[in-house]
Amino acid sequence: MTGIELKNGCIFYYGNPSGYVEDGTAIVDSMFQNEEFSKWLSNRKLTAKWTEGVFEKLSKEGVLPFNNEISVPLKDCRIWQLRADISPECKFIGYEELKENFGEPDKNNYELVYEGEIETNDLESIYTKFNLNHPHGFTGHSLSMSDVVELYDDNGSEFYYVDRFGFKEIDFEGKSQIQDINMSI
Repeated sequence: MTGIELKNGCIFYYGNPSGYVEDGTAIVDSMFQNEEFSKWLSNRKLTAKWTEGVFEKLSKEGVLPFNNEISVPLKDCRIWQLRADISPECKFIGYEELKENFGEPDKNNYELVYEGEIETNDLESIYTKFNLNHPHGFTGHSLSMSDVVELYDDNGSEFYYVDRFGFKEIDFEGKSQIQDINMSI
């Protein structure tokens, strides 16, 4: 068992808040930089950005409560899955294959199968939850490649395509907005 954990977007190194994940990059306090930590980040396909003062910031501003849980504002979650009438060739494929053969994911091809609060912003934890312990109100199949996870709050939405390994942040709404603008011109 490793002494490094990722919980709610915060990375703990042997119980110490050492960094956080933002857009596929791990912002980590440079005092924790070592081979073990670098390998752990690499195995999770996270790019490390070693930065001074992260530990201090998380310890003070993160309101470090009991059980290594940092108080992070949780976003609401929506799960989008391809509609039943979409061609099977478009389903359960990796992002690069989809993009190469069919273009970017199109929100018009998806249906909303879950909307609500969950106890994490961590994509890996969300993936596990929607595969092992479906929340009440979830009407889709277990989370799989080609599905889209949306995390949102008052500041907007972030969309993540479930890829072969991990997640790919996508612009899920921009395409339909651009088409709407072009149609009205």
